[in-house]
Amino acid sequence: MTFNDYQDAAYKTALYPQNLKILYPLIGLAGETGEVAEKIKKVLRDNNGVFSEDKKMEIAKELGDVLWYLSAIAKDMDYSLDDIANMNLQKIQARKENGRIHGNGDNR
Repeated sequence: MTFNDYQDAAYKTALYPQNLKILYPLIGLAGETGEVAEKIKKVLRDNNGVFSEDKKMEIAKELGDVLWYLSAIAKDMDYSLDDIANMNLQKIQARKENGRIHGNGDNR
């Protein structure tokens, strides 16, 4: 499955008002990202940082929700996930070539 295949299939399940495009999935993305962080925090607290297969599976499912919302935001802005992935790799590669992986800011 490609990113674009996933995005097309996932968007068929999108049920939110069109006047809330971008905003609605952004709120969902923030919530799901928090759920990933909470599950990892609890592994650190309750399992001394040991990620059992069950815990990794729980986190992976939450990461899937993150991917769904990310996919929806991209689609709402008329970008494919392939476009987003390629733009990101180009940005990171340019930073590496310029010796600017470390530091702050988008335009390093």
